[in-house]
Formats: sequence, structure tokens, C-alpha cells
Amino acid sequence: MTLAERIDHTGRLWRWTGGSGSGTWHFLTIDGAAGEALSGTAVMRKLEGTARGFGSLKVKARIGATSFATSVFPSKSDGGSNGQVWLLPVKASVRRAEGLAEGDEVEVSLEY
Repeated sequence: MTLAERIDHTGRLWRWTGGSGSGTWHFLTIDGAAGEALSGTAVMRKLEGTARGFGSLKVKARIGATSFATSVFPSKSDGGSNGQVWLLPVKASVRRAEGLAEGDEVEVSLEY
């Protein structure tokens, strides 16, 4: 039995648009102590041979009253070379349910 770890983090919701307007995604950047905790778990899973594609980690996220399952991904552009910065995608249904817009300060709890 694996015990889930839990972290809380507050960050600003931001939008990424793909090349030639091919898609829009909203993310929260997970950094600081929370990013370090995720990185430590990622290293352990790699050593255990249970790492996932792209270095991602499966998480259960909760923003306000909305819970959802997703993955966090190490950021390649924001100091991702040392693995301390992670990206949490926040889908439209979650943003609608919680009344969130780009630029909003968002509190998230992650279990992983």
C-alpha cells in the first residue's frame, strides 16, 4: 500500500496558445517547496522503475470544490532542467465550475 503525499500551492492561472493558434491550454505553475516535493517524488519513481512518460506524475487535484485527476509535467522552459518547476493543466470544466479566468490567483491541493 502506498501512502499518498499532499501538497498545497497557490499560483496564477496562465494561458498557452499553440503555434498558428492550434489550441489553447490553461496552466498553474507549481514551483518553490511544492515543486521540490514533486521533483523528489519523480526521482524516487525513476529509481523504482515506475516513472511515467515525459517525466509526468499522476495527481488528484482539488481547486475549490472541484476535484479532478490529471498529471503534472516538468517545465522545460521555466528552470525545468533541474526539475523544480512543474505545470498543472486546468481544463475548461474546472475553470467554469470555479469561475476562474486567466491571471486569477488559484489555490490547489495535490495528492500524488
